[in-house]
Amino acid sequence: MKKNRALLTAAFLAAFTAIVHTIGGTIEIHTPLLSSPLPESISLLLYACWHLVTATLILSATALFWLSSNNRAESNFALPVFIGILWVSFGVVFIFVALYFSGIKALLVLPQWTLLIPIGGLTLFGVRKEICK
Repeated sequence: MKKNRALLTAAFLAAFTAIVHTIGGTIEIHTPLLSSPLPESISLLLYACWHLVTATLILSATALFWLSSNNRAESNFALPVFIGILWVSFGVVFIFVALYFSGIKALLVLPQWTLLIPIGGLTLFGVRKEICK
């Protein structure tokens, strides 16, 4: 079975990103969050949002693996287009927040965009490649 290499590459990068988010985020983000002096309702809301992102990353990586099989992206083009736009949008949010609140130096403090945008771009490229055959 022939694979769409762009979607397969995006899937591997998405899975890597999901793993980094889950493991690295546990250490850097959600452990300090739950022990912070924020009101419990705020810290639990942010904790839930953390897990929403985790689910989105894992499920989209899984979908990209499935879509990378021959002809799946062509017949189901709305799903990979949605995933591609979602990942690019996530990256743009990180860029906007970094630039708006801290300036250009914050692009290194919030480097998530360096994975999010290429994964979304690869996904959109992979779909275009399938549709334009």
